[in-house]
Amino acid sequence: MVQGEITSVVSNNVGAGKMIFNTLIFYVNGKEVVDENVDPEWTLLWYLRNKLRLTGTKLGCAEGGCGACTVMISKLDRPTGVITHLAVNACLTPVCAMHGLAVTTVEGIGSVRTKLHPVQERIAKAHGSQCGFCTPGIVMSMYALLRATPKPSMRDLEIAFQGNLCRCTGYRPIIEAYKTFTEEWETMQSISKDKERSLTNGGCPMGENCCRKVRIAEPTEIFDSNEFHPYEPTQEIIFPPKLHMSNT
Repeated sequence: MVQGEITSVVSNNVGAGKMIFNTLIFYVNGKEVVDENVDPEWTLLWYLRNKLRLTGTKLGCAEGGCGACTVMISKLDRPTGVITHLAVNACLTPVCAMHGLAVTTVEGIGSVRTKLHPVQERIAKAHGSQCGFCTPGIVMSMYALLRATPKPSMRDLEIAFQGNLCRCTGYRPIIEAYKTFTEEWETMQSISKDKERSLTNGGCPMGENCCRKVRIAEPTEIFDSNEFHPYEPTQEIIFPPKLHMSNT
């Protein structure tokens, strides 16, 4: 029996001043999950992969070191009404601890069958995935960061990926892809556009032959950021209204 859970079945221990419930209720990718037969030893990772068949979340080290099992947990602080989004290691998290919370896995943010989320699109177009085993965890770390901080800094980016290992890429294409979400990137793009406008408006008498406009070598960029779909925070999955109203 899972203690501290809220729903329908109450034990005979009420007389002792305690209420014990045995039904686990939480949300995964916007869908309600109700389970009355939960083993307290199950991890969230085991439950996602074996009970819900959501195998995008990977089992790597099984001790919270590689980040391949990263998912996002969303929780409501009732006194303030603030919703917090956290990246967690599903291999260490007891599934029983998910009661009243919302879980988001890599399957829940987008797919090639529907539409890729900007986080998925950018790592793909920047060649940030090679063997691909670590990619779901990296994607979810970035996704959780964006949900918590829609305009992160480069420092935020570095901290967010401290728990994710990638043995193939050397991290460079991953960081190159995801720095396009940062404040520093937007500032740099704005400065670049201002310079381009000044040249177009006659800043140099050489016109189109200005040395700043004529390429002396092929571009070395690994992607064209103009091809990326913009990130729109208002289009994300909302926190389940039922959990807003629940007393859990």
